[in-house]
Order: sequence, then structure tokens, then C-alpha cells
Amino acid sequence: MAENEFAPKAAEVDQKHRFPRENWNLLAASDLCGLVFPEEYGGAGLDHVSYVIVVEELAKACATTSVMYSAHVSLTATPVYIFGTEEQRHKFLTPMCKGEKMGAFCLSEPGSGSDSAAATCMAELRGDQFILNGSKNWITNGIEADYYLVIAQTETSKKHKGLVALIVEKGSPGFTFGKLEDKLGIRGSATCQIMFEDTPVPKANMLGDIGDGFKVAMVTLDGGRIGIAAQAVGIAQGAWNHALRYSKERKAFGKLIGEFQAIQHMLADMQTEIDAARLLTYHAANGNDRGDKYGKDAAHAKLYAAEVAMRSTIKCVQIFGGYGYVTDYPVERYMRDAKITEIYEGTSEIQRLVIANYLLKGT
Repeated sequence: MAENEFAPKAAEVDQKHRFPRENWNLLAASDLCGLVFPEEYGGAGLDHVSYVIVVEELAKACATTSVMYSAHVSLTATPVYIFGTEEQRHKFLTPMCKGEKMGAFCLSEPGSGSDSAAATCMAELRGDQFILNGSKNWITNGIEADYYLVIAQTETSKKHKGLVALIVEKGSPGFTFGKLEDKLGIRGSATCQIMFEDTPVPKANMLGDIGDGFKVAMVTLDGGRIGIAAQAVGIAQGAWNHALRYSKERKAFGKLIGEFQAIQHMLADMQTEIDAARLLTYHAANGNDRGDKYGKDAAHAKLYAAEVAMRSTIKCVQIFGGYGYVTDYPVERYMRDAKITEIYEGTSEIQRLVIANYLLKGT
């Protein structure tokens, strides 16, 4: 499906900054939107290794589609399943599993990215509803989503202990969108700022209790990092596949460039690293399936896979030479798409801090 339906339009999606709604509809029709969730909620009941395989295959073809899908499954549907009540699961998770509703995760703000405890988007409890005021930045699926998982602050002095996780529905009063961001890569993912002005949110839409927002965000990001690792692997593998084909077609100095040792070494080094990144990703996903504490494994996978994606796509552009620098060939797009995997859902620097924290604590 990714090769036949998504890859042929990936360049057009990128060039026009177009959200590929038809790709989402096909994912939904293929029962992929609830892949890892129980059948009782409309899911497919499969494991997280299956999920990362799907994300990788999507990313090989179209990185925009892979992040659209990953943000929905990992960052929105998953926390509803983990932290939601039965009523919340049936109300919100079931339509997300069926692909009838799309999810978005809202954590970063104009003044806070990695420091999630510094959130200033406020949620004031008044009776049986919260009143939201503030904004969130870099929202994947931004204007296209239906449910938004918003991490907001109830009391600034409490920092991370005052955070709350709320499901906000599109169309709520005072809920508006900023302009679509003009990005380096994954240009069709409808990334934008969202704003709340006295937006009412029913208390019944809160995941967990007041003060649980930080836990919801951190657990969500652990799982989300596995999805981004899979995306990075797919981007790297997709670019490598193009480079391998090109090395068997392009001639220089009277022979195929794939016959030159310099090209052979690049191809060998890249595929070795990509395979290692894939195995780290599968290992983290398998830990999730086993019920292990997989935070360190997720950070390992995300850190390594993202940096492999960046190194590999740069080398792929180099193999293409001048043709790698123009949009007639796809590898420049893969290089641009790869960069964000080192930034979102925890920068590479944050991943190193997470890993070091586990190591120093002996866990």
C-alpha cells in the first residue's frame, strides 16, 4: 500500500505542503488506525512490533504519512487507552481506532519545549469543567485532527505537579488555529499553533487526576519515541534503497558508480547502521509488549535511529552527487525529513540525558 499508493504522491505532498487526507482514509479502511488496541474498542489487537513495522514502511514511502499516523496512535490514542476510564475509552478511543476521528498531542509551547513542566497554558477548574487559556506550538495533525490531548497547568507554583491532561474536541468555543508552519521537512503534516481563549473542557475529559498530566506526558513520550525511531529507520532505509538503485544505473569514468569502492563502503556502512537502528527499535517495542520498563530502550532507539537517519540521508545525497541536490530525485526530501527526528518527541540531547539518568540510577 505504501509503495503503490503513498510513494507516488510523496513529492507532490511535500512540494504543496498538502495534508494527504486520502492516505488517512486508506489507513482507516485498512484497520491500521487502532492497530495495537483491543478489538473491543475497534482495534486490531496486534503488538507494538507490528506497529513499528507499519510506521517504518510508511516512512520509506512518505514521512508525512508516517508522522500523521504515529502522532495519532502513539501520542493520542495510546494515552487514552492507558489512562482513560472505560467510558473515556469507548467515547474517544473507539472512533480513533476506526479512523473516524484523528488525534493530536499538545505539549510544547512558544516558551517551552523540552521543559514541559514550564507550561503556561492554564486550566482553571470551575465546577464540572476546566477553562483553558493559552497556546500550544508545533502540533502535528494541527488543523486536521478531531481530538487534542492537551497538557495544561492548573497552578503555576506546583510546576510538574500541577499539570493536567485534557481531551479537547475540535469546535470547542474559543479554540482556534494559527497559520500552518512552513517547515524544512514532513511538510504535509499540517503543523500549526493552537490557541485557547476561555475554552470550556468537561472535567469528564480529564485523563487521570489533577497533577497526573506530567506522568501522562512522560509515559506517552516513551511510547512515542519508539514510533519516531521507526520513522527514522524508514526514512533512512527508503533513502538507501534509492541510492542502491542509482548506484546500479549511474555511470562515471566508464563504469557503474556502484563498482567504486568509495560508494560500496558508504552503502555497507549505511545498511549496517540502519539494521542496528531497526533492531534497537524492535527491542524497545518488544519490551513494551512484554510489559517491561522500556523508557531507556525507547531513548536508545530514538537517539540512534534519528542520528543514523541523518547520517544516511546525507550520504545518499552524496552518492547522487548533483542530482541529489535537486528535487527531480527524492533523496533531498528524505534528508530534509530526517532532520526532525533528531528534534521532536525529545531532542537527541534530551535522549542522552534520559539514558544517562537510567545509567546513573542503575536501572
